[in-house]
Amino acid sequence: MQSLHHSADIRLAALASPAFPPLESITRPTVDTAAAAYYLNRRPQTLRGWACNEDGPIRPMRLNGRLAWKVADLAQLLGVA
Repeated sequence: MQSLHHSADIRLAALASPAFPPLESITRPTVDTAAAAYYLNRRPQTLRGWACNEDGPIRPMRLNGRLAWKVADLAQLLGVA
């Protein structure tokens, strides 16, 4: 019988790189903190710190108690058309 267990490296790689679409293809006005951190190549906690201290290069909106990062702000910061 064949084993269905993956190696630890494969499991960690799957957890470490969630499948986010390219920033240019996003049609929603905002993304959550995890997606914004992915696009900016930062950890989500860094973005939460920016929001709390209001000292980051972009500021999030707060929707129903959650942070929402404007896709237009992300694109402008990254120089994406």
